[in-house]
Amino acid sequence: MADHKYVYFFGAGKAEGAADMKNLLGGKGANIAEMTNIGIPVPSGFTITTEVCTYFYDHGRTYPAELKAQVAEALAKVEAVMGAKFGDPTNPLLVSVRSGARVSMPGMMDTVLNVGLNDETVKGVIAKTGNERFAYDAYRRFVNMYSDVVLGVKAAHEKEEDPFEVILEKKKHARGVKLDTELSAQDLKELVAEFKAMVNERLGKPFPEAPMDQLWGGISAVFESWNIPRAKSYRQIHGFPEDWGTAVNVQSMVFGNMGDDSATGVAFTRDPSTGENYFYGEYLTNAQGEDVVAGIRTPQPINRTKGAPEGMRTLDEEMPELYKQLAGIRETLEKHYRDMQDIEFTIQQGRLWMLQTRNGKRTPAAAVKIAVDMVGEGLIDKQTAIKRVEPEQINHLLHPMLDPKAKRVKIAAGLPASPGAAVGQVVFSASDAEAWAADGKKVILVRVETSPDDIRGMNVAEGILTSRGGMTSHAAVVARGMGTPCVAGCSEIAVDYANEQFTAGGVVVKQGDWISLDGSKGEVYQGQVAKVEPKLTGDFAAFMDWADEIRTLGVRTNADTPHDASVARNFGAEGIGLCRTEHMFFEGERIKAVREMILSDDIETRQKALAKLLPMQREDFVGIFRAMDGLPVTIRTLDPPLHEFLPHVDNDKDIDGLAADMGLSAAQIKAKVESLAEMNPMLGTRGCRLGLSFPEITEMQARAIFEAACQVAKEGVKVIPEVMIPLVGHVNELKLQKAIVLRVAEEVMAAAGVKVDYLVGTMIELPRAALTADQIAQEAQFFSFGTNDLTQTTFGLSRDDTGKMLAEYVASGILPKDPFVSIDEEGVGQLVRIGVEKGRSVNAKLKVGICGEHGGDPASVDFCHRVGMNYVSCSPYRVPIARLAAAQAALRNN
Repeated sequence: MADHKYVYFFGAGKAEGAADMKNLLGGKGANIAEMTNIGIPVPSGFTITTEVCTYFYDHGRTYPAELKAQVAEALAKVEAVMGAKFGDPTNPLLVSVRSGARVSMPGMMDTVLNVGLNDETVKGVIAKTGNERFAYDAYRRFVNMYSDVVLGVKAAHEKEEDPFEVILEKKKHARGVKLDTELSAQDLKELVAEFKAMVNERLGKPFPEAPMDQLWGGISAVFESWNIPRAKSYRQIHGFPEDWGTAVNVQSMVFGNMGDDSATGVAFTRDPSTGENYFYGEYLTNAQGEDVVAGIRTPQPINRTKGAPEGMRTLDEEMPELYKQLAGIRETLEKHYRDMQDIEFTIQQGRLWMLQTRNGKRTPAAAVKIAVDMVGEGLIDKQTAIKRVEPEQINHLLHPMLDPKAKRVKIAAGLPASPGAAVGQVVFSASDAEAWAADGKKVILVRVETSPDDIRGMNVAEGILTSRGGMTSHAAVVARGMGTPCVAGCSEIAVDYANEQFTAGGVVVKQGDWISLDGSKGEVYQGQVAKVEPKLTGDFAAFMDWADEIRTLGVRTNADTPHDASVARNFGAEGIGLCRTEHMFFEGERIKAVREMILSDDIETRQKALAKLLPMQREDFVGIFRAMDGLPVTIRTLDPPLHEFLPHVDNDKDIDGLAADMGLSAAQIKAKVESLAEMNPMLGTRGCRLGLSFPEITEMQARAIFEAACQVAKEGVKVIPEVMIPLVGHVNELKLQKAIVLRVAEEVMAAAGVKVDYLVGTMIELPRAALTADQIAQEAQFFSFGTNDLTQTTFGLSRDDTGKMLAEYVASGILPKDPFVSIDEEGVGQLVRIGVEKGRSVNAKLKVGICGEHGGDPASVDFCHRVGMNYVSCSPYRVPIARLAAAQAALRNN
């Protein structure tokens, strides 16, 4: 039986892999193979599959028995193609060892370059290139990177300087130079020795010299990096499974730091910030790849399409023929992949090599524009365009920008790395960003430059500001992917970690001070600048129209005011799926009338109080019906327990104030509050139980609804009220409440001389209601699943008390996701499915929707599509997200 294949070779125009093998070879390995097969110049190498990563963790960090021989065989093929031998002192082959998961995780895992260098092979490099400075530059970089990644020699914490940078800066200071490139070959040779001495001192053992030991050390380090904190955090943030694993790519080194005829760069086939169709990128001459993304030197633009700083040359000016070749590869790759590509390239002594291509990270605005433009260009169809934009990306298009009319004090300017506006308090470390955000503060993370270890802090920050780095730096790429505003390469600020402050000109900004960022302009402002709502037109409107053409699931909104209803309608809501009447009771004079009603000892006094509430409630519904002209409005009758409207029994100040308002004694108020207290109020007298105990409340609300409906109907508004009875667990509860609604509706319409079509239905939010849905559906004209309470009652969890516990459950793998964020299909989902099926078994026309917060979660929307719901309902700003998620669900499941 043949050995299982774990290693896939590529080189000399032929590859054993292909683009459709991402699950096995990772995105990087699959795309390198694909580039090789379509004739693009790629340095030869091989990919170790993701299966080895899985084996590595399942078998105590060991490897399959066949792997060593397969690596040796592939390495021999690489040596033959590249005309050099790994570890040979006279003609050495050097390799890089890189990660490559099936999805892009930029900077989250580890890389080692220049593997194979030691005190003997460096002499061979010098002999081959005739360039001693280049050889020792590569060597010192290798010792630095290998020691950090493989041996763990690095800064102890995020505010400590990197030990290698300390030695390097000391050397530059001693030589009186500012740039690495100004150091001599002898200086670099000394750095190698000093780096190794420091490693020996810290570890108590010498730096490894044997090339094959270095190679396997690098391979193991890359597999280990699948589970380092930043990689785990990135997967948790983006919802990627832990068991995917990473591939390892071992590839021949090519060098952009061999002189002025060499360069390295990163480019995008379109602008990743705006989506504009022009070749966008940066490069550095005489540099290695990490120099571009690390921001150690300010990179140069590859062309002048968007202008370039005065005195700065571009690649098409410095190396016109190579730029022309690169531009041709851009065209080839985009037409081949039919998507915007993020590419890495190196020019070694006048020869162009492509190191990587992948679908490029892009801002939400760019994602929409690229999708729409590519449909117009005939590269993709509308269905593919809809799949290209993540629903959560839409969220970032719907939030405010800095008000152009607002006064502002600009203190610095950098690069517009990720568009949008951010206002927050300054923090200088990722850990502080997390801690402050957890306390509810809005923060802006300020760093000299970000690293992958900052991922959690970047995720919670309102915005990111760095003093170093370019448009393709780590901060820029990650911020764009997150939709977080970012100003990068802001050299006008000087960051002082020790004193937790930065200076910009004469302005000192300390930790906790407020600043505002305009990521679209790359500008930094002192203090809090006002923001304005975005306007969505053009490409966004066309894109959402395509989503609406494709989706079959309706999208409504949860709205309690005319303003929220109007906002949601402008975002494409097709009605209101949940109007919570209790939210209207907390305003101004209303709360007094509500409290008067609650404190009443007899029905007559209670009805007097309700009579005060009736016109207020009616006016609320009038405004909402007008805003939703022609669309259905589902109104839930009073749901929360009555004690929520009263002060806490221990709050003497509020008790005394209420007593004075009501003309009662404080003792009487306390006695009433205590009489309403329940051990578990969320399972006590609330919802339909409240209406059954106090039917006059349901009657007042029904009267307000239908008086408002008749009033606006006379105005010519098409009104479609749907009255929803909450927390029904038994069909008889619904029968009694429904009878009140029907009686009042007929009375009001007869008195007004107006006929309004309406529905009466219920929320399914208790397990018993789902299990007896066939009985309930005989009385209900519609079901709306209240999945917040259904999740609480199914799990036996209080959403308000278990947030920390659920986070721990997710982190430890007990639950895949927080069930209050994304619906638990195996448990809660089964009850929903049973409810839908049983309900429709007796009422084929039963309209079914969902009105919990799950209605705006893309995964939950997909579930709702699969169980055959008619609509989902969510908060106004998530309506476009739900519309896109519904379209993607239709494409995915049909």
